[in-house]
Amino acid sequence: MFNRKAASIAARPVRGYSWTTAASLAKAAATHKASSPISVDPFTLVGKELKGLTGSIKLNLGSNLKSLDTLSKYYFEAQGKHLRPTIVLLMAQATAGLSPHYNASKDLKNVLVNDPLAPQSILNDNNPSFHNGISHIGQDGILATQRRLAEIVEMIHVASLLHDDVVDDADTRRGAPSAPVKFGNKLTIFAGDFLLGRASIMLARLRSLEVAELIGATIANLVEGEVAQLNETYESKSTNTETIIDEAFERYLSKTYLKTASLISSSSRAAVCLGGVGINENWPEGEYLKDAAYEYGRNLGMAFQLVDDLLDYTSSVDLGKPGEGADMQLGLATAPALFAWREFEEIGPLIKRKFKHPGDVQVAKEIVANSQGMPKTAELAASYIDKAKIALHKLPESEARDGLEALCLKVLDRVK
Repeated sequence: MFNRKAASIAARPVRGYSWTTAASLAKAAATHKASSPISVDPFTLVGKELKGLTGSIKLNLGSNLKSLDTLSKYYFEAQGKHLRPTIVLLMAQATAGLSPHYNASKDLKNVLVNDPLAPQSILNDNNPSFHNGISHIGQDGILATQRRLAEIVEMIHVASLLHDDVVDDADTRRGAPSAPVKFGNKLTIFAGDFLLGRASIMLARLRSLEVAELIGATIANLVEGEVAQLNETYESKSTNTETIIDEAFERYLSKTYLKTASLISSSSRAAVCLGGVGINENWPEGEYLKDAAYEYGRNLGMAFQLVDDLLDYTSSVDLGKPGEGADMQLGLATAPALFAWREFEEIGPLIKRKFKHPGDVQVAKEIVANSQGMPKTAELAASYIDKAKIALHKLPESEARDGLEALCLKVLDRVK
């Protein structure tokens, strides 16, 4: 529960838990009693805002170059999960009115979020889709700037998908041919860059240096995570197997934060900043709210990726992931395989050579299936969800907070 006198908690990025720590968290989660189920539907709570999300994003992606115009909007044609913008919008609602500066923030910021800071003649940013209208006054505790933040976050996420699909040689995305398959690698990379460019323009027009710093750092994190994944060698100065596994798990969790949890955690914090809790508002107690939002997003993001990695062993294309060891086919050892390594040392050489030899993927899948790798991954995800809920309960009770808690349950339900 929010307490104005409570001490601010440190908002440090996850840079990795050791395997031993991960195992202890998993054990604790296994004996944890589930709380009462939340009946509210988080997506319905912000349904009105989500309904207009894709259309508004497309208006900001117009280009006089037809190929770029088409490709930049391609992944927005299919219905995505919209998890990240949903979190931003619900966090905005959950903290609406808490700051003594909220009303002033509302009066000042529900204006033209499309207003440029520099002359258009200098920007040379031609957008035939652009509609320079007043962003409507925030409904249900959501400011225009917070709504725009939700759009920016989704654009950054989709830009990362475009780049990922080139790196991973992906054939499909959201049930349709991937952008590289349909348009080629070069145009796909340019489209991802274009999305990041337009998102950066929109970010600047929020007129919050604190939010710009948060989201800008996240874009760098996404790149760092991809490079860390690309450069993984499983090399170690140690010859001790337990130490090697421990180090591999630390790197895996650090990469998971960078690639997935950083955007969710930073955008959660940014949503609170825009509600009159920015650093310039000079409200020290607001740091407590921002830290709680960050911790919620960080832990939910870690759990989401752990479940996503688990689904690679169990899911089908219908669930949005190829399944059947797609990560291993890319040379990636995720949590289920790393947990299995602790039990069965014979999977170690396969992991170290990134499953390159014929039959490696099938052998590794069988080892993981006969280990505690998958249940331990699910238990570790549950432990992160527990921590997300603890952070969430530092906020006042509200329907929006219930919605954020319901998202926790939905993340874990993807295991089933």
